[in-house]
Amino acid sequence: MSLKKCGLILPIALLLVDRASSQTAEEVKLPDTPAGRTLGAFLKAFNAGSLDTMRRFHADTGGDENNAQEDMNFYSKSGPLKLHSVKRSSEYEIEILVSAEKGDRWLSFTMQVGAAAPHPPEDIRVQPASAPDGSADKKEPPAAKKLTEAEMIKEVETYLDQLSAEDRFSGVALVAKDGNLLFKKAYGLADKARKSPNNTETKFNLGSMNKMFTSVAIAQLAEQGKLSFEDTVGKHLKDYPDPQVRDKVTIHHLLTHTSGMGSYWNKKFDQKRTSIRTVSDYLALFAGDPLSFEPGARFQYSNSGFIVLGAIIEKVSGQGYYDYVRDHIFKPASMTNSGYYEMTEAVPNLAMGYTKMNESDGPRRENTDSRPNRGGPAGGGYSTVDDLLKFQVALFSHRLLGKKYTDLITTAKVKEGYGYGFGERIINGIRRTGHNGGAPGIAADLQMYPDLGYTVAILTNYDPPDMMAVSRRIAEMITRK
Repeated sequence: MSLKKCGLILPIALLLVDRASSQTAEEVKLPDTPAGRTLGAFLKAFNAGSLDTMRRFHADTGGDENNAQEDMNFYSKSGPLKLHSVKRSSEYEIEILVSAEKGDRWLSFTMQVGAAAPHPPEDIRVQPASAPDGSADKKEPPAAKKLTEAEMIKEVETYLDQLSAEDRFSGVALVAKDGNLLFKKAYGLADKARKSPNNTETKFNLGSMNKMFTSVAIAQLAEQGKLSFEDTVGKHLKDYPDPQVRDKVTIHHLLTHTSGMGSYWNKKFDQKRTSIRTVSDYLALFAGDPLSFEPGARFQYSNSGFIVLGAIIEKVSGQGYYDYVRDHIFKPASMTNSGYYEMTEAVPNLAMGYTKMNESDGPRRENTDSRPNRGGPAGGGYSTVDDLLKFQVALFSHRLLGKKYTDLITTAKVKEGYGYGFGERIINGIRRTGHNGGAPGIAADLQMYPDLGYTVAILTNYDPPDMMAVSRRIAEMITRK
């Protein structure tokens, strides 16, 4: 398991990061548990900054040596990581707070390891964290007073202009209140080879944000009485090959990433990604794989789980997944510029992704060597910032779901701050819900503030870190007291 696949890139950035304890780096030691020992070995290898050392770590722990390059790509952006405190620990899972030499200064780092020796990393999640109280670089808000809307929008534009001038942001950002546009501006190029600029109607890959659409579809079927969140997978997919998934995993587990399923980035995916066209194609990548843990035991971000949800939608509704989302979400919300396009389709005004994920230095390159042919229930569809605003309006005006089910899916169900396909976080006493998505050359975010009426949509065709910084900056301004 590498930092590329389970770090800042694919898991949500909505997870609530608690402030660190008062432990100092001099006092804290990693616990003598399987998770603590593997994490200690990982940090030692990672901080050496050597590709060969990282390869030896993966080989010694029974992992894939190819992950070493991805880890070193992350190292190029973060530099060495310094342990500050242990936030929580069990035999096979540990969460720590670290300081990074570069990039996001403070990071929450969670590792889950296998139960069998040599306890290889099975899941790694890295999220930006607040600086701990008392630290020398505790970040304070840029201004003490609450900004007017005009002042906030001016700061947003100035910040984006600066990032664009530094070639760190390429995409479109939108801020609205009560469905009314406050700010919308495009930056950078949609196609570098043709020198085609992004514009405010450009379609971008959403990454994992499509999970919100899958969640709404499941909730619509539940609202109609066609399924229950407590139904097992086997109730609807009687031929699902793994008996544990079939008999023990519920729709609730799948929606909250507590099923014990993982993600489908494996050798089969590498071999088949350019021919993936259907939900069944995705299922074939992992169906039959055993669970990592007993369903409900813990949180583990799972893209495979949302593919299973897509298969359930098809079975229960009698429609293909893509047709269902088009007819029951996109059309009612008037999202006319959203869809799940194949790589070979000639789609007008579609942004190409550009990444440095596999290259520490040098120019960005097209991300076509990592994308599947077509997105699916776990992510990879396309949309525009205007369509995402239309989705927010339709969702909270209850054109897609009644209030009961809208509240249900957007409210956290697990301590990590995840509901049913939506994250939830309280920032300065203000509730925020939504989802983001990221992969090489893909970074997208939709955040909604129901109590204040604000909606923020950010779509980019660069790697995630700078988009996430924009999202955090806007959140701080919106929730400032």
